[in-house]
Amino acid sequence: MANKTDGSDDAHDRQRSGQGENRRGFLRQLCAGAVAAAGSHVAETSARAEQAPTTKLPTIKLGKFTVTRLVAGGNPVGAYSHSTQNLAKHMREYFTQERTTEFAQRCVKAGINTWQTHYSAKIGKALRTLRERGTPLQWICLTSDLPSESPLKDVLALKPIAIVHHGGVTDTRFRLDRHQEVRDFVKKVHDAGVMAGVSSHNPANIAHIEEKGWENEFFMTCFYNVLRSGKDIRAKLGSELLGEPFLKSDPEQMTSVMQQVKRPCLGFKILAAGRLCWTEHSVQAAFRFAFDRIKKTDGVIVGMYPKFSDEISYNAQLTQKYGMPA
Repeated sequence: MANKTDGSDDAHDRQRSGQGENRRGFLRQLCAGAVAAAGSHVAETSARAEQAPTTKLPTIKLGKFTVTRLVAGGNPVGAYSHSTQNLAKHMREYFTQERTTEFAQRCVKAGINTWQTHYSAKIGKALRTLRERGTPLQWICLTSDLPSESPLKDVLALKPIAIVHHGGVTDTRFRLDRHQEVRDFVKKVHDAGVMAGVSSHNPANIAHIEEKGWENEFFMTCFYNVLRSGKDIRAKLGSELLGEPFLKSDPEQMTSVMQQVKRPCLGFKILAAGRLCWTEHSVQAAFRFAFDRIKKTDGVIVGMYPKFSDEISYNAQLTQKYGMPA
């Protein structure tokens, strides 16, 4: 008698075959997932390695934040050359959006963890791009309450670690006996929940604020009093100058005040806006002088223009050489 079949054996075979395919598919997915995970880990590790600083820089404390003693300045990015219109134009053309972001990334790579600039759309986009990439860079914004400045809400949206009252505005208001407006700005920044600083080119203004016990956590202190009035210049030199006055004696005067104030200071224009950059010796001498003269709790802000040489890495090396606490 012929065997009777109801298709159950075929169904069983198909089921076993399907299970085999399912297992093989599962194993393929598992392997693919492992490869993808490994690739992701490699990419993540590579990204971290790409962002890992090549130089370990000394640090100071600004409030609760740890800041490298070398802070990247923003004047070249903003095309504030303090020299000629042609140089300003050159800086403006060089620092495209892409190069601005790359510049900040290179600063982090060199070990610099803080960037001090004015607010601008270009700066804002660069900061947002870096944060999307997970690049750790703190931002200090230099601004004021003048109508020409960006609204404070736009600055706060970029999450600065500090907001500093602009030095030029500080000096003008002190000259007009309107320093209370500067102090009110400090209070406004604190009301917004952010650390506040005051910048000035005049050591007498820094000494006044320290003596009166203002509420700002730190100072930005220019090594050169480039905003002297024409009257002051005539009294000092007997004639006015063409352009900003960079007097050789100024750094001694400002650093003497920096030594006396208890709060941290960030000294800027230590290279006299490029005037001390003619030789490698003069650059090194300027860094050595700055770190020899300021407190161990102070740092420096240096504008960098890496168009012609790797100023970022070089300045980081000089900070490591001269700025390490004894």
